[in-house]
Amino acid sequence: MSTLPAALQSQLGRVGRRLASGVLAGPLEFMRAVPYRDAGHGYDVFGYEPLHAAFALSVLESVYRHWFRVRSYGVESIPDRGAVILAANHSGTLPFDATMLWTDIVLRRHRLPRPVSDYFVPSLPFISTFFARGGVVGGTVGNLRVLLENGELLMIFPEGVPGITKSFRERYRLRDFRVGYAELALRYHTPVVPVGIVGAEEQMPRLARIPVPGHPFGLPFLPVPLTLVPLPVRYHLHYGEPLYLHEELRPGDADDPEVVRQASERVRSAVQALLERGLRLRGGVFR
Repeated sequence: MSTLPAALQSQLGRVGRRLASGVLAGPLEFMRAVPYRDAGHGYDVFGYEPLHAAFALSVLESVYRHWFRVRSYGVESIPDRGAVILAANHSGTLPFDATMLWTDIVLRRHRLPRPVSDYFVPSLPFISTFFARGGVVGGTVGNLRVLLENGELLMIFPEGVPGITKSFRERYRLRDFRVGYAELALRYHTPVVPVGIVGAEEQMPRLARIPVPGHPFGLPFLPVPLTLVPLPVRYHLHYGEPLYLHEELRPGDADDPEVVRQASERVRSAVQALLERGLRLRGGVFR
């Protein structure tokens, strides 16, 4: 616990916010223009806060433009309002693909994507709070229902951890999709926009996995990448047309596991098709 008097802590906090607001004036103005639901104390109910998101954007935009040199195609497929689920492939040892997708949507669609984290992320000290300030939410059914009912944009990676930890020789081979997002799309009549991310598979080839005894914070293992920082590959983000999985289905079909599985497989096929097209079109890994 801090030994500083409460008044001094408050004063330092105000000074820090003023300094941050000056340095981050451009990104902060941008993030404040992106609608969000203030719960009455500067944050939303999940912990998102524009000042922290502006800091993240100021860092990520440079990486987006100058390191990964991201190109995106079809971002206009994302509706400009209302509940939407983005379903993307996941890869690259560390989740830079999620940060680049978040940055692309913020900059080019002026919407706040809510990345849905895996079960162990909310348990990570410090990191979980930083993620929450930028819009990340834990992937519980209750959280996702609230977000969809509020018309939010969810960013989901249905492969989960198995996708991000694929070996280099397995690149661009999709793992099985978890199906919870498809059930929610059916139940809430929410369009699903498939996304194929090309480039991330080559950013940090994995050498090995170190088992973590006891799985602290839920981590099953630690990846050992070939490089300490990601390689400057060029990212290509391919957005597909929205899929309306609920069309021609009855309201109760969201309770049928086979219907949900088939709906998820339809999304998986769309993501795979985007990946195959993106691989054909790109001129090279770094070009």
